Amino acid sequence: MEAAATAATAAAAMVWFRKGLRVHDNPALDAAQRFGSGGGGARLYPVFVLDPRYLRPDPAAASPGSARAGVARVRFLLESLSDLDSRLRGLGSRLLLLRAPDVAAGDVADTVCAALKDWNIGKLCFESDTEPYALVRDKKVMDFAAASGIEVFSPVSHTLFDPSEIIEKNGGQPPLTYQSFVAIAGEPPEPVMEEYSDLPPIGDTGEYELLPVPKVEELGYGDISQEELSPFRGGETEALKRMRESLHDKEWVAKFEKPKGDPSAFLKPATTVLSPYLKFGCLSSRYFYHCIQDVYRSAKKHTNPPVSLAGQLLWRDFFYTVSFGTPNFDQMKENKICKQIPWTENEELFLAWRDGRTGYPWIDAIMIQLRRWGWMHHLARHSVACFLTRGDLFVHWEKGRDVFERLLIDSDWAINNGNWLWLSCSSFFYQYHRIYSPISFGKKYDPNGNYIRHFVPVLKDMPKEYIYEPWTAPLSIQKKAKCIIGKDYPKPVVDHKTASKECKNKMGEAYASSRLDDKPDKGKSSNSSRRKLSVGSQETPNSSKTKQLKRNS
Repeated sequence: MEAAATAATAAAAMVWFRKGLRVHDNPALDAAQRFGSGGGGARLYPVFVLDPRYLRPDPAAASPGSARAGVARVRFLLESLSDLDSRLRGLGSRLLLLRAPDVAAGDVADTVCAALKDWNIGKLCFESDTEPYALVRDKKVMDFAAASGIEVFSPVSHTLFDPSEIIEKNGGQPPLTYQSFVAIAGEPPEPVMEEYSDLPPIGDTGEYELLPVPKVEELGYGDISQEELSPFRGGETEALKRMRESLHDKEWVAKFEKPKGDPSAFLKPATTVLSPYLKFGCLSSRYFYHCIQDVYRSAKKHTNPPVSLAGQLLWRDFFYTVSFGTPNFDQMKENKICKQIPWTENEELFLAWRDGRTGYPWIDAIMIQLRRWGWMHHLARHSVACFLTRGDLFVHWEKGRDVFERLLIDSDWAINNGNWLWLSCSSFFYQYHRIYSPISFGKKYDPNGNYIRHFVPVLKDMPKEYIYEPWTAPLSIQKKAKCIIGKDYPKPVVDHKTASKECKNKMGEAYASSRLDDKPDKGKSSNSSRRKLSVGSQETPNSSKTKQLKRNS
């Protein structure tokens, strides 16, 4: 009898979902379902732990949701969990949804460790995660598993490549240009595309309370009935459907060229909108990459990295690798690759930007779309990020990063921080004099202002001649449009022409100071100076982006 109990223990495996909310190309799930299969008594525990600190309502937040996530992203996560549960049930299993204790001392790691012990798990499988929070959490669980004699398998499958391997190949430092990253990385591995007819049955869960996936309305965020719903539904099923629809237009895939695209297109976005599915791991980046390659093989010619569709996945891995190998990547201070710029601390300007009250309709419409949908086109993100930092307001990029981090459904620690470093000209891209105009940039794509009219309805009757600069409209026009500037819609918080000139001067001074600080002392090791040189010699991602920025200065 004791031998039978030991065999049952050895045959129990847990697959711990965090990201990677999918069945396809999931090496952790594949390894867990294989564990103990030869003995006939295999049991599989597919687990996700709800974190109250991520979901707990925050009445002080600027919009409904928690301190860490807005309603749109919480809803996307819950939809993804529901879809994962449904797919697992179709294979004779289910998602075991647990909740971490809502106390300061309790956390997700403690909940996982308790379940490992109580369920006599013999093998723990989970997808590797390189975010700082995840590294601390996962170490705690792995230490417990090691002390308990539990086998651990933590494969890299959230990215195309293993960031630590890329860094090792680069002599222990992350490659700081896209070109050097691609040269080192090579071709990504093939996805693990096992087709399951069924999965091992769930083991005994004892007295554990197994939760249904909650509805976002049940989480206590107040009356959210008037919140505009994001049109993007979470889950692996939706991810695969959206990917297939995008790749079905083979000519579009072959000709895809970032940064081209219409940032004002919202009813039918001018991109795949697969980033949130990649963020939560509803879609495997490796599977997506190889599906794109299949399209390329059938095309006579196609665009290439860095501007191609496949090139965008390589950008994603680039930022993951740099962020993993750069201490304090998410801040300016003590971040070796970040320019030290004396950003202003103007809370009034920051709040006007965050809440879509800058008086610049193009900027405000984007920020309102962000709050409502949790998503906007990448060029729209560029516009508002530039406006907040080096373009007009000269507010610290970390403050803008925090807003994006909370509200975006595709908020990704590595990519969000990397893009804010880039767009504030703090790292990677240094041509700070090239600024996105808050007036002419959007007008080029949407001269009638349909995007603005949708997201800033107070301006819906403003003639197109004034829709991007409503403060220039005669009072008679404003009255006819039922929108008095300064009363119904704010006046501009800054004069763009004056503010952008001041920003350029401040950036120039900061860069000059930075060059002085970067001069290596004689006699010092050359390692640090080599690293600084490689940062200083960053190239812009592609010439078309540089030209586009210049046209819209």
